[in-house]
Amino acid sequence: MTYLVFVIPLILLGVYLYHWSYDTASEEISLSTDRRLNQFAMELNREIEWLELQQFDIAEDRKLNRIAILWNMMDQVERRETLNYLSERLASFKNSSAYIKNVYVHIPAVNKSISAVQGIDDFDHDSFSYFSSNLEGKGVRFTVKSDNLNLSAVRLPGKRGEAPLFVVQVELDTAKFQNELSQLNLYPESATLLIENQTGHAISDQQQRDVILSSHRKYSLTNQHDNFQVNVEGTLYHVNQLHMNTLGLSVATYLPEKIVTKPLSKFVQWAWIFAITSFIAIAAYLYSSYKLIHIPLLLLVKRFKKMEGGVLDIPINHHRKDEFGFLYSRFNHMIENLQQLIDRDFKKTMMMQRAELRQLQSQINPHFLYNSFFILNSLARTGDTERIEQFTNMLGVYFRFITRNETDHVTLKEEVEHSRIYTEIQQLRFSRRIKVDFGQVPPGMEQIQVPRLIIQPIIENAYEHSLEKNTSMGFLRVQFRMEANYVEFIVEDNGMELQMEDIELLKERLHNETGTDEMTGLMNIHRRLILTYGERSGLFLSRSELQGLKVAVRIQQKEGDQITNV
Repeated sequence: MTYLVFVIPLILLGVYLYHWSYDTASEEISLSTDRRLNQFAMELNREIEWLELQQFDIAEDRKLNRIAILWNMMDQVERRETLNYLSERLASFKNSSAYIKNVYVHIPAVNKSISAVQGIDDFDHDSFSYFSSNLEGKGVRFTVKSDNLNLSAVRLPGKRGEAPLFVVQVELDTAKFQNELSQLNLYPESATLLIENQTGHAISDQQQRDVILSSHRKYSLTNQHDNFQVNVEGTLYHVNQLHMNTLGLSVATYLPEKIVTKPLSKFVQWAWIFAITSFIAIAAYLYSSYKLIHIPLLLLVKRFKKMEGGVLDIPINHHRKDEFGFLYSRFNHMIENLQQLIDRDFKKTMMMQRAELRQLQSQINPHFLYNSFFILNSLARTGDTERIEQFTNMLGVYFRFITRNETDHVTLKEEVEHSRIYTEIQQLRFSRRIKVDFGQVPPGMEQIQVPRLIIQPIIENAYEHSLEKNTSMGFLRVQFRMEANYVEFIVEDNGMELQMEDIELLKERLHNETGTDEMTGLMNIHRRLILTYGERSGLFLSRSELQGLKVAVRIQQKEGDQITNV
């Protein structure tokens, strides 16, 4: 983007310079053309005025007027001398200007037409009628006949209604006009028109006169400016025109657009080369920036995102010796140090968790020991030695399980057998008041590794805080379930009827770890499960279908792992 900030102004400057140069060139060409047109108009006006003076002088010639009036009274010698005189006079007039093609005097009384080129000829009645009818009393300076401009003068008779005495016709040379118009062209491709305003007759030095003239007439109807542009058959022309109102003529020069832009063609070529080169350089710069900066930065950002997800084994391999090589090496060094710190902290955390588990077990064992002695005392008071023997045997198996400290985890089969023994111990005491439905462990679950003492304390809690206080027949049910990503052990009873408010209160105490003494066992188990398996594991309390409390022990597998078997 920084490169664009510098290049775009240069491109805009180049565009501005092109248009400025174009306008300047157009203005210079237009000024030069205007000067040429003005010079041509001045010279043409001076020439036409001189021709009109000579024409007037001939029309006032005494001998011409005499022969036109007194032809019938003149003898043959005088007639011949006068006609020869007029022929020589017209020839002299014709030779005095290059613009004159021929000079005629049409005399109806003599029935002759005298010209500077043909001399004395038969009377040209058509020309006499044409010029006398078109110009008589109208003050028109030019008359168009046979694609030629003509100056004409009519000598009127003394009486109204009579035919003119004669007509003096000066036929102007179109080839001379074309030659003069070609001198006005600055370039060979230019075209110049001389237009008679009243009739629209035009003289041009170019063969495409009719095409240009047609466009000129159409555009002149809607354009009042002397300088304008017009499109002629797909070619754009710059037009400079000058109106010679005193003569009734207009002169216009057509210059193709390509002539104006031709001097700028090199500039345009270099401008395009510069623009294309600039854009190629920009593209190369952007590509190199993308490859050398954006992609390495994107790679670094992706690595940081993986770090946010807990993935640290993500070193970056970079073989170029550049700034990113140094940055990547520091990043790799950082994740190595971070991994070491995490490992050190993890080991410390595991040691603390193990110590906490030991402490939690020590909190559970004395509580059960108290209850066991209470049951044994009760049996001793009744004198039931057989049940005492059975009870002490089961009690020995029970304490052998809880005093085994070589491991913190046991198989689910061992944990269930321990819980079943505890239930049977309780049944020795409450066989008449409490019924037990202790389910079987589904196939495939027996060898799952679980923390020790996570089922028996829940059963103990059901007896102590619910079933023992139940005045009616108590019922305890223990079930096992195995789902795709977790295993669940359910302990529920029909003890005291609990309302939803009571269960929500128990949940709050369980999660806040601020419960009463009766919640101590449940909180210990819940805490151990969370420390071992994560936040999605633990105890989940709800209302049982038996109208008592339902406690679900859930062990959630970690993402991408399976429940551990041995």
